[in-house]
Amino acid sequence: MTYGRILAALSTALTVPLAVHAPAAAQADPFFSYDRPAAYEVRTERVQVPMRDGSRLACDLHRPDAGGRFPVIVYDYTAYDDLVNLGEAAAYYVTRGYTAAVCNARGSGDSPGHLDPFSGQEQRDNYDLIEWLAVQPWSTGKVGQMGLSYGGHSTLLAAVNKPPHLAAIIPVNGISDWYENTIYRGGIYSARIRGWQRETAPETLTTYARHPLYDDFWRERSVKARWKDLDVPVLQIAGWFDRYRAAMVENFRARPRNVWLVAGPWEHGWPAGQPADIGRGAYLAWWDRWLAGRRDVPMPAGKVTSHEISGTAASGTGWQSFTTWPPRGARRERLSLGDGGTLSTRPGAPATRGFTVNTDPAAGTPDERLAFQTEPYASDVVLAGDVTAKVRAAFSATDGNIAVVVEDVAPDGTAVRITQGWLKAGHRFGHHRAVPVRSGKTYDLEIRTWPTHYRLPAGHSLRVTVSSDDYPEIDSDAPEGRVDLRVGRGGTTIELTTWNRRT
Repeated sequence: MTYGRILAALSTALTVPLAVHAPAAAQADPFFSYDRPAAYEVRTERVQVPMRDGSRLACDLHRPDAGGRFPVIVYDYTAYDDLVNLGEAAAYYVTRGYTAAVCNARGSGDSPGHLDPFSGQEQRDNYDLIEWLAVQPWSTGKVGQMGLSYGGHSTLLAAVNKPPHLAAIIPVNGISDWYENTIYRGGIYSARIRGWQRETAPETLTTYARHPLYDDFWRERSVKARWKDLDVPVLQIAGWFDRYRAAMVENFRARPRNVWLVAGPWEHGWPAGQPADIGRGAYLAWWDRWLAGRRDVPMPAGKVTSHEISGTAASGTGWQSFTTWPPRGARRERLSLGDGGTLSTRPGAPATRGFTVNTDPAAGTPDERLAFQTEPYASDVVLAGDVTAKVRAAFSATDGNIAVVVEDVAPDGTAVRITQGWLKAGHRFGHHRAVPVRSGKTYDLEIRTWPTHYRLPAGHSLRVTVSSDDYPEIDSDAPEGRVDLRVGRGGTTIELTTWNRRT
C-alpha cells in the first residue's frame, strides 16, 4: 500500500472545504524564512540495525558524501514501507550536513517480525535505533527524530522513552494518547479508523476491540501517560483541520517550557503543498539549533504560531504569534440551549427536548438531532481554544452516546463544521471504567470539542447540534431508545473560548 493511500485513509478532511487567508506573518518570522544552501551530495546504503532481542530493522542510510561526523535524523519512522519516497524527502537535510535514517518498523517492509503499532516493542526498537545511530563512527552522537502521523506518533513515543542521545524532535500531527485521539473517541469506537486498521495492521481489529476501557494496553501507547518524560525540545506541527489538533495542543499545554507549537490551515499531511506552507527551512533551523549546535539560528518568535482560519475567503487574519494557548486575554463565554432552538446568554425557562436514537445509519435514515443557533453576530467573533458542552441529559436505555457538533452558519444558510466532540454516558467519570446509567435519570456530561482558531464573520451565526451519532467519526453503537436533553435555566450550556485582538 502506498504512503499516499495510507494518508488518504487517515485523512479527516471536512466535507465542506474551508477557505483560508493568504499567509503573511509566519514568513516575516526569521525562523520560518531560515535556509542555507546545499553543501553535499548524497550517498545511500541499506543497513540492518541490530535490536536488543536479536532482531533487525531494515534501514536506508542517506549520508553526506564526505568524510567526518554528522548529526543524525530518524526520518518518518513508520510501518508503510515507503523508504524510497521518504529518502527523497530527507535528502534536503542530507545535502545540508545531516545523516538521515529511514527505516521499516518491525513487521513491515524488510524488517522481520510482528507489527504492533506503537506497542512497547516498537518503542524499544525505536530506542535501540536511536542509540545505534548515535555511536556509529560517522555520527556526532546527536540524534533527532521527525515524522508525520504514524511517524509523528512514533517520534513522540520515542521521546518519552528517553534514549540518552535523542536531542530534539519534530512531530507532525502526532498523538497525545492513541486511545483517545484515534480509536475510542469519548469512549466510542471510531468507524473511520477501521480502514487504516484493515490496510496496515489487521490484527488490531481484534485486539483493540478487546480493550474498550482505558487500561495498561493503552497506557503503553500513550504520550499523555508519560508527559513528565517529554523533556527534549519539541517543535510540534499541527493542522487546524486535522484529527490530531487536540493532541498537539494538549502536549503543548502539558509541557510549555520545552514544546513549541505551530498550527496552520492544514489537513492531515505534511504542510508542503497546502495553503500557507511554512517551508522546510523551519525544520532545518530546528535541527541546526539543537543537533548542529548553531546558537545563532533563530527560534520561533512565540511559543505558539497559529494561522487563524475562517469559513470565508474574506475573513481570517492569517499567521499570529502567541506566548501561550489559548492566547492571553482569551475569555470564556457561556451560552444556554433554549427550548425554541435558541443559543444565547439568556437561558429561558427550564424545558426538555428529546430525540430518538438512530440505530441504522447504513439504511440512509438521517440522524435525529437537535439544533440550537445564535442570532447573527454584529461583529466578528474569534474562537481560540476549545468549545465545551456541559450537557444535562436522561437516557431511556442503560447507556447512550452524545455527539456535539459546532458549525458556522452563513446568512444564506450554508454551514461549515468548525469542531466536534463525543462522549459515551457510561464513561462520564473517565474511560478507565464504565459506570451504570439508570433509565430516566438526568446526568451531567462534559464534552470537550477539538480546539480551533476560527474567525466567525459578522452576520454569521453559531449552531450547535446534539445527537447520539456522528458516523463515521464514531460508531453508531448507542442502544435504541430516547434521549431527553434538559435545556433552559439549569440545563445544557455551551462554553466558548473567544479572543479578539484590539488594534
